[in-house]
Amino acid sequence: MAGTKAGGAKAAATNKAKYGKDFYSRIGQKGGKNGTTGGFAANRELAKIAGQKGGRISRRGPATTKIPMTEESEESKIEVRVA
Repeated sequence: MAGTKAGGAKAAATNKAKYGKDFYSRIGQKGGKNGTTGGFAANRELAKIAGQKGGRISRRGPATTKIPMTEESEESKIEVRVA
């Protein structure tokens, strides 16, 4: 009965019988204790440097903004480059 609600209940009962009634609470505790912020959250200067590197090698063109004229049609819009 793998993948069914009844199969899941049997698996839970087996895990609790093998490893104790607090099996799932111990798993949850491990996950909660493991949650430390890493990566760029720890070092803002490193994040700044990485962003600068990515911006320099970006192949994306300069940003443009479309300003609508009096009529709401595609022909009446112009593009303005924002630096």
